[in-house]
Amino acid sequence: SIAILLYLVQKFKTPDHWYPSDLQKRARVDEYLSWQHANIRAKGSKLFLTKVLLPLLTGQPLPPEKLAFATEELNVVLKQFEEKFLQDKPFIAGSEISLADLVALVELMQPVCAGYNLFEERPKLMEWRKRVEEAVGKQLFQEAHEEIMNVKNL
Repeated sequence: SIAILLYLVQKFKTPDHWYPSDLQKRARVDEYLSWQHANIRAKGSKLFLTKVLLPLLTGQPLPPEKLAFATEELNVVLKQFEEKFLQDKPFIAGSEISLADLVALVELMQPVCAGYNLFEERPKLMEWRKRVEEAVGKQLFQEAHEEIMNVKNL
């Protein structure tokens, strides 16, 4: 949860880039963390549920139009994410990775794990993903997503 992340960065005095002391950069992180709940998280989770979990639970594939609708909803918020948050910056809050980037990428991995490669036709998003993975460490990133990446094989 966002509240736990904010608690941890303040309690353990993490490097400033995760939750910047500069108020403008921090406001940018806070803005994204507030926006993502009803947008990236909601639409990414909906696609994951629609494509993977509901068919798994019901034993029935979902009608293609429901999957298409969930995909289109996600595409709308991905466009907003690129235009409003990434713009032409390396990371959401500027030149360094922050909690906003970490939360964003984790949420975007749900549809990827469901078999929807949302990065494929979005070069700006793909480059941002690479920067976030490098900042976190590719091995750690892969390890953190190992279980969910296998969920579509159930």
